[in-house]
Amino acid sequence: MDKSLYIYLLLVLPIIKSCDSIQTSQNSPPNVIVVFTDDQGYQDLGCFDSPDIETPHLDELAKNGIRLTNFYAAQAVCSASRAALLTGCYPNRLGIHGAFMPNSNQGLNLSETTIAEMLLKNGYRTAIFGKWHLGDHDSFMPGNQGFEEYFGIPYSNDMWPFHPQQGPVFDFGPLPLYENETVVDTLTDQSLLTTQITEKSVDFIGRNKDNPFFLYVAHPQPHVPLFVSDKFKGKSKRGLYGDVIMEIDWSVGQILKALKKYNIEENTLVIFTSDNGPWLSYGDHAGSALPLREGKGTALEGGQREPCIISFPGSIDAGRTINTPMMAIDLLPTIAEITGSKLPEKPIDGKSVWDVWTGASSISPQEAYYFYYHKNELHGIRYQDWKMYFPHRYRTLNGRPGGQNGLPATYEYKTMDQIELYNLVDDISETKNVANENPKIVKKIKSLAENIRVRLGDDLYNIAGKENRPIGQIE
Repeated sequence: MDKSLYIYLLLVLPIIKSCDSIQTSQNSPPNVIVVFTDDQGYQDLGCFDSPDIETPHLDELAKNGIRLTNFYAAQAVCSASRAALLTGCYPNRLGIHGAFMPNSNQGLNLSETTIAEMLLKNGYRTAIFGKWHLGDHDSFMPGNQGFEEYFGIPYSNDMWPFHPQQGPVFDFGPLPLYENETVVDTLTDQSLLTTQITEKSVDFIGRNKDNPFFLYVAHPQPHVPLFVSDKFKGKSKRGLYGDVIMEIDWSVGQILKALKKYNIEENTLVIFTSDNGPWLSYGDHAGSALPLREGKGTALEGGQREPCIISFPGSIDAGRTINTPMMAIDLLPTIAEITGSKLPEKPIDGKSVWDVWTGASSISPQEAYYFYYHKNELHGIRYQDWKMYFPHRYRTLNGRPGGQNGLPATYEYKTMDQIELYNLVDDISETKNVANENPKIVKKIKSLAENIRVRLGDDLYNIAGKENRPIGQIE
């Protein structure tokens, strides 16, 4: 072989390979479905050891796929977590922190590339059914972010004046229900919303069974206030919260049934996870993060480690549990590899974990994961089996029970006044600070922190990052 031709092939073949989608038994571009719940706890599925909630469809999904036991939301609050899922970026890179309020003049910058935009450019049909929460101004809505179809609510389901038993927590007017760009209803009762989202999802699958598609099912539940249809009211041993989870499980079952009906289940990647941990102050209306520490609104494990199930029958061997750390930022690049799609032009933080899913590797492609909260404060870092926290203030019930019947208990605030280090393999509940016994690990994680602070900043140290990008803004 001519030497110049040999060199050419060495350079070009990897590029060609990177543009190919994963070959499935049906030899066509694989479909992608992401089911994303709201405020669901780590223990709130049967296959994640729930003692009192039955989830047969999700248990079956795990049996036919893989269960990820060290999967993290990128931040323990709504909008930031969703931005990370859809862009593959830490949300603070995008200027997004916390949750957008209604009528905000901010949102996900249109210059960012979402999974939907990435796949739309690759010939996919795209839809979101459920909660958006990345800016409710017309400019930031799903139709401008790569989604061809939208049905759902623009922000959290408690951002309205009819919160049960609690009165007007927010006074932004009735909760709007959108179909594409049009408000088709104002909700004073959300009992049928999970059913409507499910019906829209099944219909979308049927209409696109012969096209590659991306379906993002972003359930507003089990975020308070809790609503459930008559089909599941009173069915759970866990009360209303359990009823809600059972209905979400039913919804997943209906989607899986549609895939089987159209004989596309082996060519469809299904991902199930949640945006952050349980809102513990709501007590019997909140989920359980056990055996993890704390919940939503903290960088501790209960706030950010989520149940996650992946199913791709034609390409991933079934019935396995994977303990390798992963994060929602890794989904976009993994989906890009599976579908042969071009990655966003702007830098992202996620890396493909396809080799981990298939079992080709057990090592995370990420050296570490970074946990920011509040404005832009670096609270913790996951490095291999270790999780280390820097001094910061966080909310807690401090051992007290949460509220009852939809009324929250009041949080108190504690200050972590020294570095805390935990070995999550030996101590999943983060009960024993072993920083003093592991100075080399502490030193290593401190060096990782110094690096990410230069890149993404840290308000705890008054450091502005060099790589942060502007949030979307309407003047």
